Amino acid sequence: MKPSVAVVVLAAGASTRMKSALPKVLHPLAGWPMLRHVLESVMRLKPARIVGVIAEDAKEVAAAFAPHVTVVQHQPLGTGDAAKAALGSLKGHDGPVLVVYGDTPLITAATLRKLVEACHRDKAAVGVLGFKARDPSPYGRLVVRNGVLEKIVESKDADASEKKVDFCNSGVMCLQGTLAASLLGAIGNGNAKGEFYLTDTVAISRAAGHRAIAVEGDEAEFLGVNSRAELAIAERALQRRLRAAAMTAGVTMIDPETVWLSADTRLSADVTIEPNVRFGLSVTIESNAEIKAFCDIAGVRIGRGARVGPFARIRPGSDVAENVHIGNFVELKATKMRRGAKANHLAYLGDSDIGAASNIGAGTIAVNYDGYGKHRTVIGEEAFIGSNSSLVAPVRVGKGANVAAGSVITEDVPPNALALGRAKQVTKKGRAEPLRAKLKARAAEAKRTRK
Repeated sequence: MKPSVAVVVLAAGASTRMKSALPKVLHPLAGWPMLRHVLESVMRLKPARIVGVIAEDAKEVAAAFAPHVTVVQHQPLGTGDAAKAALGSLKGHDGPVLVVYGDTPLITAATLRKLVEACHRDKAAVGVLGFKARDPSPYGRLVVRNGVLEKIVESKDADASEKKVDFCNSGVMCLQGTLAASLLGAIGNGNAKGEFYLTDTVAISRAAGHRAIAVEGDEAEFLGVNSRAELAIAERALQRRLRAAAMTAGVTMIDPETVWLSADTRLSADVTIEPNVRFGLSVTIESNAEIKAFCDIAGVRIGRGARVGPFARIRPGSDVAENVHIGNFVELKATKMRRGAKANHLAYLGDSDIGAASNIGAGTIAVNYDGYGKHRTVIGEEAFIGSNSSLVAPVRVGKGANVAAGSVITEDVPPNALALGRAKQVTKKGRAEPLRAKLKARAAEAKRTRK
């Protein structure tokens, strides 16, 4: 039986290169703080506990760890010191202790599981995740002989033969739980920076006669984010991963590189997405729906067979049912479009309930805000709202009712009624030409005056 793992997430490190008041690990990737990506990966291991190591006064970071335990690293004295700060929260745990970093958001559960299982299988005191680097020069090298990790050599300390090694240290480690306290406690700080390095546990375990191993992962998973430039690189890498997963699951993307997903976007098979579409958080799209070009969509369920766009915006709190049509330059906010309803052109529908099979004409506005509060517009089934109509909420339009084009509706409309809310038209025959002459003369006089 495999022992359960405990996970220590180091999130105390700061990065002045981010140039931000927002803690580094809370900067977003695909809509989630990067720390959440790490936590989602480690939670797939079903760990016995997760302990976050944070800096002093990092209340926002502590909140992002909830409901998991956090401990404080009071001074930035290195990764070994940070891991040691978690020991008090690991009492009673004798299984593997996995140490990961809150600023490496691309690490996957599969890679972490591979390390933990290898340590268990090989009875290793220490296991290290490594990668074959395209450019190994900035990284510590993992020196492995006959399947045993002999040492980690920092780049600046490597000799000529060690510099040729391209198997590099990711920093992610697994410690045998029964030895974790003694290994971490034995780390010294006799280096130039006076810090305690987690990597020293390899040499310490070897000197004590224990086994150390290295497990290979993909270099792309170990990208650490310390700057806005690296954040952008991580975003692009994560987007490629999300797109690939969606297309593998049966989603058609006409131009994948122009589609931007959130970490929680849920796309069913046979969804089609045209170019230049952005999905914010909390979007679910059901099969055979079609999202046309240049749409911005967040916080919505889009039903089977629906068609959205091009150039549509759907804001949070909306629900688009089966076979609904949302056309160009239509915006929804907290609006429910029932089955088969249509709003094909130039409409704003905020805080509205649109009945099944109803038609919303071009230029329709649900006037939902009175300057102090939001109010709802409710439209029944099979209603027809003529073009350029304003529905002043709160207002109800009954089933089968017809609102004439150009109307301003301020009172409820009963089912099957015809509502007209226009000003009376006045036509004066033959008056157009004199009016044009008058306006032309006025413009000429104004021009002379300016001179």
